[in-house]
Amino acid sequence: MLQASKGALVEYSVSIPPLALVFDFNPQTLTRTRTITLPRSSAPGTRGGYDFTLPTDTPRVAQGVTVQPETFSFEILLDATDKLEQSDPIAMQFGIEPSLDVLRTMVEPKAQGPSGVQTLASLGLGGERAFQRSESASVLLLVWGTHILPVFLTSVRIEEKAYLPTLVPYRANATLSIQVIEGNNPFYQVEKVRQVVGAALGSTQSVASALGGLI
Repeated sequence: MLQASKGALVEYSVSIPPLALVFDFNPQTLTRTRTITLPRSSAPGTRGGYDFTLPTDTPRVAQGVTVQPETFSFEILLDATDKLEQSDPIAMQFGIEPSLDVLRTMVEPKAQGPSGVQTLASLGLGGERAFQRSESASVLLLVWGTHILPVFLTSVRIEEKAYLPTLVPYRANATLSIQVIEGNNPFYQVEKVRQVVGAALGSTQSVASALGGLI
């Protein structure tokens, strides 16, 4: 049996409480989705406005096409069984509730108070001035393998599976949906460089394989 690798979600902010969740991450499936929106041209003499002949025509063809940020969907297992077998005092009393509370807090709006410290907006601990009370979603870092992606956690679905005698859950499946924050930030820029290098390697391998088949 393969040993599960570790993944993590870490809030990228000065926050109270600091939010971080480390989990086993060896999913059977991970769904990555990117979509584009194609406008329909009303210009006469074209079929949808996408006529072209040369590669130099493609920027004109693609005008108005918008690319949506990439989204991820995957499932993680939160399980305190091993810690219960080791008589871990926190697991014996709280099960996986602390981990569930981290996920719930990650999707709740935050308010920025003095010195840039963020707190849960529902606590009402933000500053008195309007600019100090502005609410925002958590910016998170999804870390797994060679990837560190800045993301928004857009959806959390939790299915509790087993409980302690006190009705505290100690095993649950959590389905997470996230959206990559694409733009001018260091984490996304590094990921784009890694992607370009990987695409060049994949293209080189494909060309070499095709040429090898012709020889």
